[in-house]
Amino acid sequence: MEIKSNKINGANAEIEAIILMDEVNANIEKIAKQLSKTANVQGFRKGKVPVAVVKKQYGEKLIEDAEAEALREVLAKGLDELGIENDSLIGEPTISKFDKNEDKIEVAVKIAMRPQIDLGDTKNAVPEFTKPEVIEEEVEARIKEIAEGQAPLVDIKRNRKMKEGDVAVIDFDGFIDGEAFEGGSGKDFELTLGSGQFIPGFEDQLIGVKRDEELTIKVTFPENYGSDVLSGKDAEFKVKVNQIKVKDDIVIDDELAKKLLPGEEDATLDKLKEEIKKAIAQEKLAKLYNEDLKPRLLEKLVEDTTFDLPEFVVEQEIDMALNKKASQMSEDEIKELRENADKLTELRETFRDDASKSVKATFIIDSLAQDTGVKVEEQEVMQTIYYEAMQMGQDPQKAYDHYKEAGYLPAIQMSMVEDRVLTTLLNDKIEA
Repeated sequence: MEIKSNKINGANAEIEAIILMDEVNANIEKIAKQLSKTANVQGFRKGKVPVAVVKKQYGEKLIEDAEAEALREVLAKGLDELGIENDSLIGEPTISKFDKNEDKIEVAVKIAMRPQIDLGDTKNAVPEFTKPEVIEEEVEARIKEIAEGQAPLVDIKRNRKMKEGDVAVIDFDGFIDGEAFEGGSGKDFELTLGSGQFIPGFEDQLIGVKRDEELTIKVTFPENYGSDVLSGKDAEFKVKVNQIKVKDDIVIDDELAKKLLPGEEDATLDKLKEEIKKAIAQEKLAKLYNEDLKPRLLEKLVEDTTFDLPEFVVEQEIDMALNKKASQMSEDEIKELRENADKLTELRETFRDDASKSVKATFIIDSLAQDTGVKVEEQEVMQTIYYEAMQMGQDPQKAYDHYKEAGYLPAIQMSMVEDRVLTTLLNDKIEA
């Protein structure tokens, strides 16, 4: 067996070898002898099956196993020559060449390694920023908003025209082309005008309507509506206004604070204001982090850090980008790409720069996570998916199962790691 190993760069290497057929045949003999001791072949006692019978029974499979064993030996010797440990490999080795004739097999195996990353002093990459401040007016406005949310609904005494912010208690029946449709009716439904809860245009047509009035509301379902049956369709709703409700006045005082801070001893309005101020400050900081600082920090880390990338990981990222692009293309465009290899290659290359940056960012985050001790367990991923599903009114278990079956859990976990790593770096900047 002749082996030639070449370390292309810090993340990629190639092992070339010539495997003589004598070596493959020796492996066949060895495997056949081992199998003769355990194989169940009709007409022979277990352990007494002749090697010749085993060869006849398992012919092609024996050859495949013998060649596979030879390839494992090529990989082991090549890694030994290169001084590369198995645990530093990423993904499965790729056989880029396998030319077989009567005398020998010429093979080439590409391998990828976890790159060595020197991040230097990451503090220099963290942008300068000022922690957001919260003014008194913001606190007052938030308390008023919360108080209004706590206020009970009461019927208006005077039968006036409805306006935005009123709650219309309605019966409705929906029709498309004169036919009622599933989910298009309701009784005593409480609809806050201006909330955007119903189809665009529905709530607007209730403005100016009084209690006990009946009307026909005409709307068009959005093109991207969740139901294919309803998307883009014109509909009419027969509506009757049963009641008009408004939020009752609520006093902002220590009693409200006690309701909003149930676990707090001696809760007061001043204490509530302190908690609200902290919450708003945290919201502002999170917005600053997510919309500005984190993208800038990650971009700076990618820009300032140089290391070799595993080729196959970049190619996988390009494949994903290409597939996403293809899902947005017409059948004619896809057909043209299938028939024109050069055009497909040209399109594929347009994703290389972004794909390389994305892969680079992933390795940087992974390295930082190890340095800072940041971890996200699978249980945390599950809790996050459950919480978001409940917020959207979805079945949490079904949402989790969907992500798991689609293979999205590792990506979600990595996204959470990235968020936590960047947050840690930014928080350290504040505390410094």
